[in-house]
Order: sequence, then structure tokens, then C-alpha cells
Amino acid sequence: MNSNLAFLDFNQAGFSIRSAEVMKARSEHWYANTPYSIAILRYEDANTLLKDKRLYQGTRRWPEHYGISDGLLATWWQTMLLSVEGEDHLRLRKLSSAAFSPRTIEPMTPFFARLANELIDNFCEKGSCEFMSEFAEPFSARVITELLGLPKERWRELADYATELGYVFSVTIKNDLPVIEHGLQGILDISQKLIDSRIGTNSDDFVGTLVKANLDGQKITNDELLSLVSMIVFAGFDTTRNQLGLGMQTFSANPSQWKKLGDNPELGRLAVEEVMRVNPTITWVSREASVDIEYKEITIKQGTTVHLLTIPAGSDPAKFESPEFDIEKERAPHFGFGGGMHHCIGHYVARLDMKEAFKALAARLPDMKIGEGATFLPDSGNTGPTSLPITFTPTKK
Repeated sequence: MNSNLAFLDFNQAGFSIRSAEVMKARSEHWYANTPYSIAILRYEDANTLLKDKRLYQGTRRWPEHYGISDGLLATWWQTMLLSVEGEDHLRLRKLSSAAFSPRTIEPMTPFFARLANELIDNFCEKGSCEFMSEFAEPFSARVITELLGLPKERWRELADYATELGYVFSVTIKNDLPVIEHGLQGILDISQKLIDSRIGTNSDDFVGTLVKANLDGQKITNDELLSLVSMIVFAGFDTTRNQLGLGMQTFSANPSQWKKLGDNPELGRLAVEEVMRVNPTITWVSREASVDIEYKEITIKQGTTVHLLTIPAGSDPAKFESPEFDIEKERAPHFGFGGGMHHCIGHYVARLDMKEAFKALAARLPDMKIGEGATFLPDSGNTGPTSLPITFTPTKK
């Protein structure tokens, strides 16, 4: 650790990844010190290190850092795709990635559009809504129920369990453990019933494909199958919900861009990419050195956790000449879905469903703005609104 560099105290109350303190540190050097080790601040360094196979997924020991080494959460965490490396990771990733290919997901586009408009119909005539509970939560949860073949009426149950499990990313994880494990058990129960319902069928949907791979016990084990399905249920809901809310926050601060999207729905794809560049729900991507790594002037020691900060990297003036939010610009890839071997396997469905959501919202709520009383998770780790009142001129169904 270079004592002459900036120290970013991630554990300090009110710390923000997008603060002037962080941006100043970026201007001074490519990395800064943290309570855990180092934080990577610039785009090219983050891009290079994310692709380094010697850096493993950094959150694989997250519960252990807080003294949680056994029990339901600890066991599940170690079997998650996020925590698995090497040949096992490649095997599981190959099995699951086919279910998230454009060929599989593209036919769901009309459903995403219908769902977005159906939810908007519920509040468009009021001129206001609480966006997270009235749109982001049901939209994200019903995408998952559709993807996995669950009855749509179960979206609320799924959302509640996923919200409880979402506390796993909080620094209060140990105090919240009973709530976290309640949510996890609920998701595991849903996932097991899904798996059981596909046994003996010829279903070729996401779960059915994995069940077929499990039959000979060679491609995927029972524990791996349950872990993979439950991870999709959780991660697919939590990140999309948060990212939709952060997108609305971003567009509210940039009304001309919102109008541009409403007038030009073909910009939907770029709108999603730009939101995730400047305001991602994942504010850092963690990696752990599996061996000593020489990089530039430092040695990243084996076992060191490295945080790659997505927001300063995504606005790095050395990479983005004009980093201001602009949905008409093609940009270098952002890190909102991670990168390298652990790049999010569900990125295509997230990109496609959010594109349809933002297109519908911009077309039907053209003067949307954030109202009073919005509340947010801490601006570090995984962030997003917990409450997001929005107002707009009432429109007809």
C-alpha cells in the first residue's frame, strides 16, 4: 500500500463512489487505498485487470469476511456460479449461457413491451406513482416468472424473498442474517419445485435444459442445479429492479435526454448502455488475486481483494472525451455487468427488458421527474432506490 496515495474509506457512513473525493483520487493516480486493499479508478486499468484470469471473483468469501462460515447462507454462497472458478466455472457457464442467448431471449421482446405498458396503465392517469413498488419491482419479478415458467401471480412472493436476500450485500450482513436466510430458503424452495416440475418432461426452457443436463450426473450435480436456478431467481430480480430506478433518477436529471428517447424509441439500446455507464447499480466489481500479480509499479499479493470502481472508470476523461450522459453516443463497453470470466450471464435479457421498459416509460410519461421523499441504498457496493416517487402529467391508458 502506497501511503502517499488517496485513502477511500468505504466503511465511512455516507461514503459515495461518485463523490468529488473519488474523482480527485482518479485524477492523481490509477488506484487508491481502501480499508480492504486498493481500488482501481481508471478505465484502461479496470479493463485490463477484469480480463486477468489470475484474479478470481472477489465476493466469493464475502460472508466469511463477516464471520459467517457455516449455515444455509455460507453453504449456498460457496456453490454459486459467482464463487466457482476454473473448469467447473466454465462447465456451469456453458450449460447456462445457452438459455440466455439472443436466440432464446429475443422472442420475449413483445412480452417485455406488453408488461411495461400494462404496469404503466395502472398509474398513468394519476400523474404520480411510487416507481419502485408500482413498476420496477413487478416488472423485474414478472420477467423472472416468465423466464422460469412460474405463474405470474407469484411475482410478489418472489420479490419479497429476493428483497430479503438482497441484504446479503450490506455491511450489516451478520445482524441481518435471519432475514437473509429466510429469503434464501424461500428462493431455494421455489427453485426446487421448479426443478421437480421439469423432471420427466421434454421441456427445453431454462430450467428444463439444466434438468436434462443433470440426469446423468455428469454435467451438473443436484446441488449445482439448485444453486444455479436460485441464483438466477435472485440476481435477475434484484439488479434489474435497482437499475430501472437508477435509470429514472438519471433521466430525471437529464430531461432533454428523456424527451429524446420518447421521440426516438430506436435509441432504447443506447439508453440502457448509457445509464449503466454513468449510474450502475453495481458500483464496484471485486476480484481476489489467486497468486502474486505484478501490475505496473505494484505487486498485488495473493489473497488481496481489488475493487474496480465502475463509476469513476465509466466517466474517465482519458477514455471518454465527453463523458456527460448522452444516449446518442456509442461508447466503449461499461462495467455494469462486470467483465472477464465472470461477466453477467444474464446481461442480454437485462439489456432487452430494460430497453423495452425505458422506451415505454419515455413515450407515455414525457415530462417525468423525481418527486420528494426518494430514498436510496448506500452509494457503494450494490446500490439503488428503496423508494422513488415520480410525478408527470397524467396520460390516458
